[in-house]
Amino acid sequence: MLLKPLMIALGPDQSAHALRYALAEQDIASDIHAGYGLALVSVRVGLVVWCDGNWFWWRVGWNDRRKRVLYARHPADEPVRAARRVAFRCEEVYRHNPHSELIADVVSSVR
Repeated sequence: MLLKPLMIALGPDQSAHALRYALAEQDIASDIHAGYGLALVSVRVGLVVWCDGNWFWWRVGWNDRRKRVLYARHPADEPVRAARRVAFRCEEVYRHNPHSELIADVVSSVR
């Protein structure tokens, strides 16, 4: 008989910190804002990851026909895999909206 591993649900704050750590492992800086049962992981302009402790979700586009935002989501108990997906989205967002010269200078001086 196979036993399913016991999944311990983390709160939004803990899940957000796990994602932030996994993003840092990929050299992606982020910031966390938490409260009211949600946590936001701010990755860059145009990319914010929401977390409720069960799911991570982030905006990936716009459905013009339905006039709605499209979201990707990933289980919060897999922060490393979620970070990989967020990193791909981060590259996509950067291609469409690179840093201004001012922000690029600030970012390069911090690193």
